[in-house]
Order: sequence, then C-alpha cells, then structure tokens
Amino acid sequence: MIFTSEKDFLSNYNKKDYESPLLTVDMAIFSVDAGQLQVLLIKRSNYPQKDKWALPGGFVNLSHDPDLMASAHRKLVEKTGIQSPYLEQVASIGNATRDPRGWSVTVLYFALIDFKEFQKNATEQTEYSEWISISEAKTLDLAFDHLQLLNLAVERLTNKTRYTALPVSLMPKLFTLTELQQIYEIILGQRLEKKSFRRRMLEAGAVEETDQSKIAGKRPAQLYKYALENYDFHFPRTLEYPRENH
Repeated sequence: MIFTSEKDFLSNYNKKDYESPLLTVDMAIFSVDAGQLQVLLIKRSNYPQKDKWALPGGFVNLSHDPDLMASAHRKLVEKTGIQSPYLEQVASIGNATRDPRGWSVTVLYFALIDFKEFQKNATEQTEYSEWISISEAKTLDLAFDHLQLLNLAVERLTNKTRYTALPVSLMPKLFTLTELQQIYEIILGQRLEKKSFRRRMLEAGAVEETDQSKIAGKRPAQLYKYALENYDFHFPRTLEYPRENH
C-alpha cells in the first residue's frame, strides 16, 4: 500500500501487525534494619515461577500509565503502601529467555524506604513479602533473572552512596552524624573515616544543626536535619575510607 501523507499512514497503521515483547517494571526496594541492608522480596502466588521469591513488580498498564516512572511508582505503592522519597531507573533488560511466557523486557528501578514506615503500612500489601538481607537473598533461587537484577541494583545503590546524599532518605527527621555514618557504612559494607565523613556533610551544607540533642552513651549528642531540597545531591568528592594500619 502506498501512502500519500503521515496522516494517511497512521490512520491505516495497525500495531497488531507486529509482535511486541512483554513489558514489565521490577523494583529493588531497599531498607536498613538490624544493622543490615535488606531487600523486599515477594513470594509469587501465581505461575510462572509460582512460590519462588522475586523482586516486586508487574506489567506496565498501557491504558493508565503515562510513562515508565509512573508504572514504577504505581507498582511500588501497590506492593508497599507508601511512596519512596527516591526512585531511580537502573537498567533495561530484554531477551527471549528471561520469561517463559515469551520475549520480555523489564525496566529495573531501585528505591529506598524507611523500614519502620513500611511496617506501619504492611497490611496494605497485595502479596506475601519479607525483608531479607542482601547476603541471604543472593543465595536464594530467585524467579526469572531476578538475581541478576538484584546484583545490578545493589551495585547502583553502592555507587550512589559513595558520592550522593541518598542514604539520608532512610533517616528520621532528626539524627546524629554517628547514626548517619552507620547507615552509609551498612550500605557500603565498609568503615568510613569519622572526621572526614563529618566534614564532608557539614562543608557541603547537606545537614545542619538543630537546637536539640539526645543522650548517646554517657553524653548528649547533637541532632541534625537534612538541609537540601532532594536526596540526589552530589558531593564534590567520593567518600574516603580509613587508612589501614601496617
């Protein structure tokens, strides 16, 4: 058929003439509890891969989701009952083997949420889920290619932690700098230089003192609050690790 204009072409175009892949979003939802970085996994209630642990996610709703980020936010709320203060696209993975239902593309996101806040909203979940430590999750037989997706998301989170203020999104409104440093160390799996960390936060204006303190050990500890508009603030240098003694 020969078309005389763009309008003519589009009026005769039928997208069903061409095969389309399955399109989903998957979420690596991280939090910190009991001194460990945790990921939220769901137990699949339907085939395929029924009863396997998986990252939460689902199909893009072509009728209602205006874009992929909207799909990701929708699935996050459906699975956890809360909005994340930060959501980032990690990667797009597509091939003919990752899903037995057919050629499939998934767009992977990661989110950080407050573990305690999630507990308040846990009754809103639609599927059975558990927080599982990263070290344990990597030993599980996860559904589809979700172990690969989890590894990609952990790598992105670790890299972002080295040069952004992202971990502050896991803190309460008021916190000590020691508590904040501990969150960074848990995510990185690495001790940090205390003086360098404090200087980094204060000189960049990422945190500011409040007129409040709390008892930490035997002494009162100064409480701080986050001072910037968003958590994707980039520090001018990456974090310094303490020098090893030889």
